[in-house]
Amino acid sequence: MLLVMHDQAGAGSPDNFERLWTPHRMAYIKGENKPTGSGPGDGCPFDAIPKMSDEDGLIVKRGKTVYTVLNLYPYNSGHLMVVPYRHVSDYDELDEAEVAELGAFTQKALRALRKASGAQGFNVGMNLGHVAGAGIAAHLHQHVVPRWGGDTNFMPVVARTKVLPQLLRDTRQLLADAWS
Repeated sequence: MLLVMHDQAGAGSPDNFERLWTPHRMAYIKGENKPTGSGPGDGCPFDAIPKMSDEDGLIVKRGKTVYTVLNLYPYNSGHLMVVPYRHVSDYDELDEAEVAELGAFTQKALRALRKASGAQGFNVGMNLGHVAGAGIAAHLHQHVVPRWGGDTNFMPVVARTKVLPQLLRDTRQLLADAWS
């Protein structure tokens, strides 16, 4: 493979990395369309999604007490979430039927991802509360993230590419405006 150094004026010393600009992710990073509060009527996307068609809401499967949906901002391709319909923030608030179906849907998600994508492993879990890393802490959701051998740090290691959420000129302007 032939590597070509690109002159990237203002980007510092050449580092052999290509840049994949993803400025659309700034909406996620800035928290646009995040719930405004902790109640079910405060703009929670997990309350709105079940009211959409499966296609529009990215719903994979609906159950009686939970549904499975693709993550709009995935860590990996196929990143799913199992979400109770009921707006609760903590695992111990779920009733027995919700716990059972959440577990069953998690198992089914693992099977479906293995079948559809050949996933070799998974990260499965919940972040309960903002301090634990929950992006939407007011509505519990369990992540199911498929993994494959060698996918850790895939972009920089294998593809020699860094994914950047903002254009350098926009970042520069933010820093210049903040400089005191």
